[in-house]
Amino acid sequence: MTVTSPFDLTDKTIWVVGGAGYLGQATVKLLYHLGATVYCIDLENRASDFISTLSSSSRLVSHSLDVTDIAATEDFVKQQISTSGVPDGLVNMTASTTALKMEALAADDFDRVNHGGITATFMLAKWVGEQMAVRGSGNVVLFSSMYGMVSPYPEVYEAPMNKNPIEYGVGKAGIIQMTKYLAVHWGPQNVRFNCISPGPFPNPTVQQLHPDFVDRLSQKSPMKRIGRAEEIASSVAFLLSDAASYINGHNLVVDGGWTVW
Repeated sequence: MTVTSPFDLTDKTIWVVGGAGYLGQATVKLLYHLGATVYCIDLENRASDFISTLSSSSRLVSHSLDVTDIAATEDFVKQQISTSGVPDGLVNMTASTTALKMEALAADDFDRVNHGGITATFMLAKWVGEQMAVRGSGNVVLFSSMYGMVSPYPEVYEAPMNKNPIEYGVGKAGIIQMTKYLAVHWGPQNVRFNCISPGPFPNPTVQQLHPDFVDRLSQKSPMKRIGRAEEIASSVAFLLSDAASYINGHNLVVDGGWTVW
């Protein structure tokens, strides 16, 4: 008798929005290695540039899309579903921030970021979720952050670092609630919504240029280290897999214990 692993993603089609970013690249690679057909979606030519370094496999597909352009996103969803069908999974790893100090933050800045972080996330999830519900199955993973649950720890952000901006945290808190709402809304149609809240995962450039900052992040974590990109990828893969088939509306915190202090 052949036993199929509940983590196997063979014959699944998964869209990864923000797939060419630091955490997105690790996620795209792992989903591909687990057997999925992966649509890597990102700004400009980032997705195609990244995919070209991996493989010429037909299971790796790149697309350019700015999800903050609502009309373009709606057209993209309609076109892709028309030509390739409703995806089995959607992962939205996009983030938006001004990187401004609160004293410099204006109303227009706040609104622009939360258009990208909340409104654009909702509309993409809504359009894909509706089609998943019609089919009777689907799986969506959104991305929040530890800063959607707690405030930045000031002592970590010594100059020249700027503590995580308020508009980013507000948007990420909204993602947690959005996940719960949509999980209830489409649960009867067997469409699951979950989100992931990463802890300290500074990108390689930050790690290289600001080792003192990385050390302060590490000391704040109970595990005394920052996270590795593959630790986010494996969390995404788990939530997309049949191993998580009864997990719905959950915020999976991947922070090494940062938020338990």
